[in-house]
Amino acid sequence: MEETDQAIIAELAADGRMSYTDLANKVGLSVSAVHQRVRRLEQRGVISGYAAKVDYEAIGLPLTAFVAIRPHDPAAPDDAPERLAHLTEIESCYSVAGEDFYILLVRVASPSDLERVLAEIRTKAHVTTRTTVVLSTPFEHRPPGLAVPLE
Repeated sequence: MEETDQAIIAELAADGRMSYTDLANKVGLSVSAVHQRVRRLEQRGVISGYAAKVDYEAIGLPLTAFVAIRPHDPAAPDDAPERLAHLTEIESCYSVAGEDFYILLVRVASPSDLERVLAEIRTKAHVTTRTTVVLSTPFEHRPPGLAVPLE
């Protein structure tokens, strides 16, 4: 990928609400050239959307946990994501290599809520779980390590 496109992606990943004028100034292009490049990146699927960064503690979901799941019967159909899709407490579901089949990112209000969600995960998906509770988050949602932004 061309260096200017990488710089555009890095800037938008850091601030998806950046104006085209500010973006153009950061990467050294005209506003119309930046607009065209962003539109092409969106059309190619390189940029798939824009999202708000949420302070989960501020919205009443201060407890974050990673839940590794493994089926009771490895020969059973691999349908855990479909069985768990209704649980809104699961923010992300990652298919992983290794002993576990999936790792779930779960956000809840309290330890008792986590306990309830874990019981539902085990029941609905017929899996065993291994849970790691997050104590603090020094950083997350960092922009990708692409080209150094042009200035």
